[in-house]
Amino acid sequence: MKSMTGFAKRQSTIDGRNYIVEIKSLNSKQMDALLKLPQRIKNHELDIRAMLNRLERGKIDLIVTEELTDGTTSSLNRQAASQRYNELKEWAASVGSNITEEALLGIVLQQSDIWESNSDDEITDESWTLLAKTIDDAITDLDGTRAHEGLILKSDFVKHVDLIEHYLNDIPQYEQERIETAKERMRTYLSDAAVKDVDENRFEQELIYYLEKLDITEEKVRLAKHINYFREVMENEEGSGKKLGFIAQEMGREINTTGSKANHVEIQRLVVAMKDELEKIKEQLGNIL
Repeated sequence: MKSMTGFAKRQSTIDGRNYIVEIKSLNSKQMDALLKLPQRIKNHELDIRAMLNRLERGKIDLIVTEELTDGTTSSLNRQAASQRYNELKEWAASVGSNITEEALLGIVLQQSDIWESNSDDEITDESWTLLAKTIDDAITDLDGTRAHEGLILKSDFVKHVDLIEHYLNDIPQYEQERIETAKERMRTYLSDAAVKDVDENRFEQELIYYLEKLDITEEKVRLAKHINYFREVMENEEGSGKKLGFIAQEMGREINTTGSKANHVEIQRLVVAMKDELEKIKEQLGNIL
């Protein structure tokens, strides 16, 4: 079991350039990767996206920054710098900021993507092989943080599922009392209606019919099976987030039906407790890969 959230950072120096790779992942129903790359490696974007595919799902932000370290000269991309300056100035005005033009210019000049190297326009195959290894290592690190977070979530799921099972097992102790309460309620209705000479056989037949409508045996059996299935999938299947979500929906259906048939205050309390634990599970299932 893995979470969809994680973060990793790797760094390497290649051909006089310092490359910093940062990657983070958040929840998403599909794979949604956003890449921010230096100009000289943009032709390898498809290669990077192919590497990211092993993460399966999530909103992925991958940023590669490039810093010159060996005195290699670079020049200002005037068009990009002007566009960035105007964008920031317009945004600052829209939020009511009184930032000075000098401060804005300093922010723009610190951004690496407005500077262009005066050396090779594209990274060499040899250098790309090294950088690809750094990117792949960062992806591996991110996957490791996802696995670690997944273990924490799994432990949390186990706790909530165990509590649902505990509350389910507490229900039978109240069922005989529920029958007696239903029988007494029916007798009270007859008494209040001043009905005399009650046919006990007919009364028992009506009581059985009434209790059959309130019987929760099937719901308890199905809920117990769903609980075991949830545990089985959680333990044995990778990428099980969606499947666990479906199982949780089925668990909720049986719990709700039990509540609608309960007709007993203590059973209703157990149903509320089960709903509370199930809701905690559902809140976290969106984080599972």
